[in-house]
Amino acid sequence: MQEPPGQQPSEEEMRAALEEQMRQIRVEDVILQTIATLINLAGRRLGLAGDPEEKDVAQAKLAIDGARALAPMCPPEQEAPVKEALSQLQMAYVQETQGTDAAAAADLAPGEEPAPQPSPEDDERAKARSKIWTPGGG
Repeated sequence: MQEPPGQQPSEEEMRAALEEQMRQIRVEDVILQTIATLINLAGRRLGLAGDPEEKDVAQAKLAIDGARALAPMCPPEQEAPVKEALSQLQMAYVQETQGTDAAAAADLAPGEEPAPQPSPEDDERAKARSKIWTPGGG
């Protein structure tokens, strides 16, 4: 049923349209759209959109981590572009945080020591722990 131009659909018509949309949508589509949204947000929060006021490295990390968690569930035909985008974001994140660490070190008070950096052994232990499966934790 088509309404005349300029007339708003009724609440019942809007509800029916939403119900039809929900019948047709696939979970894979929602997962892919969510990944795309997180990737776009991560880029913006890393300042890649050119607006320095949107920069928020913590939010970028959360968006990257969320997209990485969902990536294995995306449709196989979209796997390569998602992995490529995530790889680029992760590199941008590392560059941004390394710059932030250097700037923070430059802001130390005279005589103040920077926080100790993890040793290679600590890094190896962290990698090993990240591969351990825990119930409910993945």
